[in-house]
Amino acid sequence: MGVERLIYTADCVAEGADWLASENARFAWAIKQTGPLPLRLREDGFEELLSAIVSQQVSVASAKAIWSRMQSVSLTKSEKILIASDEDLKGCGLSRQKMRYARALAEARIDYTGLRALPSDQVVQTLTKVIGVGVWTAEIYAMFSLGRADVFASGDLALQESTRLLFKLEARPTESSLRSMAQAWSPWRSVAARLLWAYYRVAKDREGIR
Repeated sequence: MGVERLIYTADCVAEGADWLASENARFAWAIKQTGPLPLRLREDGFEELLSAIVSQQVSVASAKAIWSRMQSVSLTKSEKILIASDEDLKGCGLSRQKMRYARALAEARIDYTGLRALPSDQVVQTLTKVIGVGVWTAEIYAMFSLGRADVFASGDLALQESTRLLFKLEARPTESSLRSMAQAWSPWRSVAARLLWAYYRVAKDREGIR
């Protein structure tokens, strides 16, 4: 199983959802609204981490459009980013700040294979040493590219809003308060995140994550 429990298949997600439903009546109700939860398992490596950077602080639709343009001109590999001009990257829709982040990631030469053997907290610590890779980005990578079952991106605005709606809170929880709240959802915090994103789609009629 590696250093932590991993999510490999839809059955893993279903197991986590069943556990959450048995522990919390609000989750049980939400699952009835959302239906089966998506696996959301992705490849690991430079391309997926770059994709997460592209998704930072923009709408899902904007992130999809930018990433599609980058794919169309083969600007998703580290070696291509290193030789790309500002005009090339700007033409795809990257801001000047994200150009800097993309280049910093390409120059970092992260040992992506080595990340697979690290505990999630060390994965986050390693990735956040790179300019432009914040805690949210590192946690998204741990959840979806490394398949970690017990990671929760509490800084995600859609997760905060979905939690407010589902648990009928007076205000959207802060990152720190949501992180504390999510402790009760361990060891399936990554599945709780999937459920909250799915509920966000139902409640708000739009996607909360790409």
